[in-house]
Amino acid sequence: MNTKILILAIVVVTLFGAVYWFYPIKSQPVIGKYDDFAKCLASKNITMYGAVWCAHCQDQKNLFGDSFKYVSYIECPDDPQKCLNEGVTGYPTWVFPDGRKLIGEQGLEKLSQESDCPLPPK
Repeated sequence: MNTKILILAIVVVTLFGAVYWFYPIKSQPVIGKYDDFAKCLASKNITMYGAVWCAHCQDQKNLFGDSFKYVSYIECPDDPQKCLNEGVTGYPTWVFPDGRKLIGEQGLEKLSQESDCPLPPK
């Protein structure tokens, strides 16, 4: 009888451990470091044009981390006419409402200078 109880206890502990390991308790959502910066760019109608297969676009997105979700972004292969209408000739291209374009990867500092959107303190 004691062996059956021991085996049952091991099984129960193992199941609880597996549940805890594979289904961790959800914590509060993490606020991205550049959320406010990305939201500022979007509020000023500054848009990044790119393509999912473009390595430079991926690098540009990675600079923002999780905050990129707030950036106004157009995937050119999905909407080529919109990109042609904006005069996009390379990826990534940042287009400003006044028609200015920044072509190629841009540092966050450069985007901040050109947009007057402040970066968070370091």
